[in-house]
Amino acid sequence: MDYPLVKDLVLVGGGHAHALVARMWAMDPLPGVRLTIINPDPAAPYTGMLPGLIAGHYQQDDIMIDLVRLSRFGKARLILDRVTGIDRDAKQLILQNHAPISYDIASIDIGISSDLPNVTGYANFGVAAKPLGNYAAKWQEFVARDLDQPNLVLIGAGIGGVELALASAHRLAGKSPKITLVQRGSEALPNVGRTARAMLLDALRAANITLITGAEPAQITQNSVILQDGRQIASDFTLAVAGARAQSWLDHTGLKLHDGFVTVSPTLQSSDTTIFAAGDCAHLGFAPRVKAGVYAVRAAPILLHNLRAVLQNQPLRRFAPQRDYLKLISLGARAALADKWGLPLRGAWLWRLKDKIDRDFMAKFADYPPMGGLAVPQNPVQGLTAAMGDQPLCGGCGAKLGSDDLTKALHNLPKPKRTDVLSGRGDDAAILRCGQGMQVITTDHLRAFSCDPALMARITAIHALGDIWAMGAAPQAALAQVTLPAASGKIGREMLAEIMASAAQIFHAAGADIVGGHSTTGSELTIGFTVTGLVDRAITKGSAQAGDALILTKPLGSGAIMAAEMAMARLDGMVFGQVVAQAIAHMCRDQGAASAQLAPVAHAMTDVTGFGLAGHLLEMLHASKLSADLQSCDIPVMSGAMAVLAAGFHSSLSPANFAATEGRIIGASPAMLGILNDPQTAGGLLAAVPAHVAPDLVAALRAGGDAAQIIGHLRAGPPVITVV
Repeated sequence: MDYPLVKDLVLVGGGHAHALVARMWAMDPLPGVRLTIINPDPAAPYTGMLPGLIAGHYQQDDIMIDLVRLSRFGKARLILDRVTGIDRDAKQLILQNHAPISYDIASIDIGISSDLPNVTGYANFGVAAKPLGNYAAKWQEFVARDLDQPNLVLIGAGIGGVELALASAHRLAGKSPKITLVQRGSEALPNVGRTARAMLLDALRAANITLITGAEPAQITQNSVILQDGRQIASDFTLAVAGARAQSWLDHTGLKLHDGFVTVSPTLQSSDTTIFAAGDCAHLGFAPRVKAGVYAVRAAPILLHNLRAVLQNQPLRRFAPQRDYLKLISLGARAALADKWGLPLRGAWLWRLKDKIDRDFMAKFADYPPMGGLAVPQNPVQGLTAAMGDQPLCGGCGAKLGSDDLTKALHNLPKPKRTDVLSGRGDDAAILRCGQGMQVITTDHLRAFSCDPALMARITAIHALGDIWAMGAAPQAALAQVTLPAASGKIGREMLAEIMASAAQIFHAAGADIVGGHSTTGSELTIGFTVTGLVDRAITKGSAQAGDALILTKPLGSGAIMAAEMAMARLDGMVFGQVVAQAIAHMCRDQGAASAQLAPVAHAMTDVTGFGLAGHLLEMLHASKLSADLQSCDIPVMSGAMAVLAAGFHSSLSPANFAATEGRIIGASPAMLGILNDPQTAGGLLAAVPAHVAPDLVAALRAGGDAAQIIGHLRAGPPVITVV
């Protein structure tokens, strides 16, 4: 059992300093402190490798710090959202979409923006170099357009602008690009030595890059940049690299700022000593420096020490930034220029040095030490090794008992005796007589797979409502059952409030009320809801008809993806945190609207959860005495799920699902068997509908935002699934 949570440390932003702090914290956490990381994206780009990505020397996953993996390693709560303000009196961070987050100590490392909000047309047709993630994505889209003789305009001719112009020229060398650098000042590259500047200007000329100084943009259109003096420059891709702009929400925090940046003392504390800042968003008031990632990296150990020191009431250390630093400037091709103290060097060997420095930094976030867990004892009793499994126990619906074991456990459960209990176990929800109509009732509980209680509450509420929607019922009321991890009264109270507020949003949107519940304290977070619904015609699993089309409303793969996330998987060619974020987005989509469209015409319906598509479809086939033919190419699968299964990751419930469906699925490839047996959390609805209405239903569902698909048809025959 972990130590009780008594303090909240919140890192706002996933910048370089915070990424290093989180990694070092994970290696030596402070007992009783809950670490939270808030960032709008699941991965943060490493600045030093951006020119290499633009030039084509790196892939996107080479330069991205996966905050999902990092948070799992550090047992941190990761909230994918944007901070928009601070209530310093209440000691709460205000978020764009999430409930406020309390802090005892907070740190800000949110980077800067290089956008041009005051330039007409920029918002529609311009791209900012910072934040880097959006630029990297937009650049890949632009390269994919494969234009002949493309026109590019980069606004800002500092080190960053020159590097990116040279990188762009290298990437597009076969397309004869026309690249223009626009500099507001009278001189480009103001922060490098004179000789280095001359060498970089020579590199621009050699790459046929036009430099315009003493000019500013007045308007950006879809295919041009219009300067204030009236000159018009053709542009298919307009990039702003001009200077640094602080995020505007900092203006309203009451913190001491310098040009919008948080002024910090040598201890990296702001004017509010409970709030620290580092990286480009911080102004080193005691030793002003240019904005450069090297200072964030150097500050990280001091920041970590001081965050711990404040929490433990210990002495703080002072940060002493170096006066100058080695500037390794990429030249497009695999060559670089070094500048320090006005002594420039140039060559391929400097690229190799820069590449090594950058890769060494990223290696810190590549392979983490294995997480501690129970080791198999010497001379284990028979069956213990198999029961422990080869992967961590899953959360969500992957933590439930297998289908066969559940059936055996409930075998001797007596049949309902009350005349108003119309059906008991066997369907998605029990059916009760209620006046002249019917009431359905179900319960679902999920072991947390995320440290964010609000997110788990949202997913659990949608998961529990799935049984009600599958019966074609209108949600009515819900009771909550919550097991909280050990914590102080304040944190426990706030955690429960987060859970109830998040769940209430889902239930109220579905037309139901939370009417009470029960809480307890245990070793880990578990959330459950017992839900009732009202219906005139309950849709069961046993009324499907031969010839019906099968419609699935969500893609499959959440079980494998979340199992891989718990194992801190790192897969080549993808930023796995982005895969996880997409899976969570699917889980967070409720099925109320889909149920309302399917229920009036569905002959049978169920929701796809822990037993996988195969297990739940076989339940329908048994109850309806039919066979199913599935088209493997039509079965929707979440991005990254097939790669995860191919890499050997699977939910801890998958082996039981395979055993339960063995011999009852014909023709499926091993990969498709993995997807069919993958347990889903908050999965989609599976509906058997008349074939002639299925295409129009799918079109309507897709128009509403559901990833619906006709995956097969039913026919007379034994309860087996044939995959073609």
